[in-house]
Amino acid sequence: MKLLSQNPTSLSTPSFSIIIFFFLLFIYFSENGDGATQNKNESVPAVFVFGDSIADPGNNNNIKTIIKCNFPPYGRDFKGKIATGRFSNGVIPSDLIAQEFGIKELLPAYLDPNLKPQDLVTGVSFASGGAGYDPLTSKVAELYGVGARRIGVLSLPPIGCVPVQRTLNGGIARGCSDFANQAAQIYNSKLQSVVDSLSKEFPDSRFVYFDIYNPLNSLIQNPPQYGFEVADKGCCGTGNLEVSILCNRLEDAATCPDASKYIFWDSYHPTEKAYKILTPKILNQNKDKLF
Repeated sequence: MKLLSQNPTSLSTPSFSIIIFFFLLFIYFSENGDGATQNKNESVPAVFVFGDSIADPGNNNNIKTIIKCNFPPYGRDFKGKIATGRFSNGVIPSDLIAQEFGIKELLPAYLDPNLKPQDLVTGVSFASGGAGYDPLTSKVAELYGVGARRIGVLSLPPIGCVPVQRTLNGGIARGCSDFANQAAQIYNSKLQSVVDSLSKEFPDSRFVYFDIYNPLNSLIQNPPQYGFEVADKGCCGTGNLEVSILCNRLEDAATCPDASKYIFWDSYHPTEKAYKILTPKILNQNKDKLF
C-alpha cells in the first residue's frame, strides 16, 4: 500500500507545528521562515504524523486492505479496552509525542469518521499500516519549500530482531537475523550522510539524525534492565508470526496475560510499555539539537 496521498500543506498549520514521518522525517514548520531561531521554551501547538503501522491510530480501518487491527486482542490495554486500529496493546508513538509536547492525550486518525474540524488545529496522524516511502531528499526539499526548518530523520530499527524475522531467518535458535540488521546498519550509515549533506545544502535549517536502532536494540539485548522478561516473541498468540489479521480473538487463549513483560506485542510491533520507554528517550536526547 502506498503512503496516504493527503497533502499536509493544505492544512492551516500554526507556527512551529510538528510533522512527523515515522522512520522518515520529524519536522517543525515556520510560517515566517525563521524556524531556526525558535526559543527552546516555546510551546509546540500541533503534531502531524505520516508513516506506517507504527504510527497508524486507525486510518487503515477505513481503507480497503487486510492490514488492519481494529479487533481484539489489539487495544487490550487501551483506555476502555477498545481496538481503535492502533497496532499495539495500547497507545503508540504518535500519541506519546503529542503527550510529550503537552498538546493532547491521543493523536486521532485523519480518516476517523468522527474527526472534528478543531482536531486538525492541534494535529492528526496520516500514517497507514503498510505504507511505502518516497525518496527522502525529494520529500525534504518539498517540505523545506513550504516552511520546514527543523527536520529530524529517524533511523531504521534493528529489524532483524523483531520476532517474525527471528522465526523466518533466525535459524532453529530463532536468533536475530544478522543479514537484516546489517542491511539496516548500512542504510542508517548512508542516511546519516544524507542528513549531514542536507544540513550543508540548507544552512538556515536544522537537520537531526534520530537513532532508534541502538535504543531498541538495548531493550532487546538487555530486557531485565528495562523490566521486561521476553524479548524474542510477541505477546499475541505464539508470538512467532502473528500480526494484523493473524493476531485475532481466536488467539486470546494463547496470548500472554501481561503484555508489560514483553518488548513486542505481536511479531512486529512493540508493546505500549516499550514505546513509553523509547519515545521520550529519543525525543529528549535530540531536543537540544532540534531547537
